[in-house]
Amino acid sequence: MSIPKGTVEFNVPEPTLRRLPWYLAFAQLVQREGEQYLSSTQIAKNIAVDPSMVAKDLSYVNISGRTRVGYEVNELVRVLERFLGFTNSHKAFLFGVGRLGGALLHDNGLQQFGLEIVAGFDVKYELAGSSINRIPVHHLNRFPELRKQTGVDIGILTVPVEKAQSVCDMMIEGGIKAVWNFTPFRIRVPENVVVQNTSIYAHLAVMFNRLNAINEVERINGKKHK
Repeated sequence: MSIPKGTVEFNVPEPTLRRLPWYLAFAQLVQREGEQYLSSTQIAKNIAVDPSMVAKDLSYVNISGRTRVGYEVNELVRVLERFLGFTNSHKAFLFGVGRLGGALLHDNGLQQFGLEIVAGFDVKYELAGSSINRIPVHHLNRFPELRKQTGVDIGILTVPVEKAQSVCDMMIEGGIKAVWNFTPFRIRVPENVVVQNTSIYAHLAVMFNRLNAINEVERINGKKHK
């Protein structure tokens, strides 16, 4: 199948990209404990995935392990951090300084993974000129000006659901190339814009559904043993 002209081709499957940070976190834990080598079997056992999947995932990372020994831990951490982009500093704007947006502005841990939120934007004029965790907050109408000044191309979307698409359109028109969407709304974007949906509500729905299923099985089994 030919790839249309101008289309971006992503070589690493998204499920692999989602698992690699798990491997990195475990490798960092082992590194702090002073271990020198880590096998795909050890990773698989602690992350609860198949060993063959670990080996296949790491094949995209351009690192090779030693037979019967595994991967050198320091190298594995270094390579994964670089591959995932955590060693580079990526600047982002946040849109929607409500409770969730404010919480993200307070989250200093994001910088450890290479993401620095440099400004927040909101439609409330009373928020303009304030700051949260030393990060300035501006009115939304200042976005085009500050985007041209800074060249920031990542936007974090935490606006109310009814505003998600219109604010997203404005972000993209202003030059944003990647959107981290925290709203439950599935925004529509051009093919050359990256979207990562992180819906807290969707994850809650899955958790509640699985919990209800477990409780129902326990209720039925309890009745059988009475």
